[in-house]
Amino acid sequence: MVSRISDQRPRRRAAADPVTPDAGVFQRALDGIRSVALRPEMVIEEVPAPSRLAPHAVALSGEVVPSRLEDEDPIATGRFVVLHDPEGPEPWEGTWRAVTYAKAQMEPEVGHDPLAGQAGWSWLTDALEQAGLGWTAAAGTVTCVTSESFGALADREPSVELEIRASWTPVLTDGDEAREMAAHLGAWGDLLCTLAGLPPLPEGVVALSGVRR
Repeated sequence: MVSRISDQRPRRRAAADPVTPDAGVFQRALDGIRSVALRPEMVIEEVPAPSRLAPHAVALSGEVVPSRLEDEDPIATGRFVVLHDPEGPEPWEGTWRAVTYAKAQMEPEVGHDPLAGQAGWSWLTDALEQAGLGWTAAAGTVTCVTSESFGALADREPSVELEIRASWTPVLTDGDEAREMAAHLGAWGDLLCTLAGLPPLPEGVVALSGVRR
């Protein structure tokens, strides 16, 4: 089951007039990404970024590992890529683009739920909205795959994997790129943790993990 979703409704836009982006602007956003605080169950690592999609890019891989032990399999995985092009490609409706995916094993009944795609997409948009972020031109797919085994493998239980591939244009405030881009990464981290089935952090609990370089 694949759900294709596009959301062109603009969210909060910066009040100030746009200024010409440059490498310094990207560096501020990059500093925010590299200093972000995420849940302790999340293991984030900077990986090689795509070089042909935009003049400036950074990529992170992420895993949710509840015990944070190196030999434990992650219960959710994903990737978060930020692109910055001062030319502002028309489909982006801006000079920034976040390109992401997140996937995890789900309960078997999810594979029979016709609203699984809608639910997966709402987890992303809810995370962005709850963070109070500016964003526009969101688009993506939600794929739910059920695997069943037969013959000599018939003893295996059916498995269901939900994968969300999404992109959106962060609308950043001039001078506040570091904090806002860190919050976009945090919203994606919340999505990954939701897929993993982790409960929300109790109020007042501060996340301490950061990006591995």
